Amino acid sequence: MRFFYDLEFGDTASVVSLVSIGVVAEDGREYYAVSSEFDPLAVHPWVAEHVLPQLPPAPTWKPRAVIAAELEEFFGTDPVWWAWFGAYDHVALCQLWGDMPSLPRAFPRFTLDVRQLWEHLGRPTLPKQESGLHDALQDARHVRVKYEALAERAYLLGLSV
Repeated sequence: MRFFYDLEFGDTASVVSLVSIGVVAEDGREYYAVSSEFDPLAVHPWVAEHVLPQLPPAPTWKPRAVIAAELEEFFGTDPVWWAWFGAYDHVALCQLWGDMPSLPRAFPRFTLDVRQLWEHLGRPTLPKQESGLHDALQDARHVRVKYEALAERAYLLGLSV
């Protein structure tokens, strides 16, 4: 099953620190969580300005281990992960389980990139995200919208994705 996801992270000099994650499954289920283990005072100023104001109240935030356990159940077995510019998102997602060998065996060791698919299909016009930019769940929903638009274009070109 395909899962479209986005993470917001407080990238510092050497650590990709999870702030929030949003995931949309192709069957319509959604998952959203905010990590209780990042320091809101230590994030990059851009994150402080664009991401932190959109987060729910801190009492609803969760430890990374809880997020990882909930995601294991949400993803099930053999998920296919898609993201937009997903390199850092993939690293931050996998770090929920520790190092790469600790990632659950049924999970992929890579994320497919909708942005690369867009390039491959000739950079067609995509739907614009009207609201919620840099809210992980809103962004994940829009990754799915972009993927679906690109899958339709691929179909019309006689390709499959």
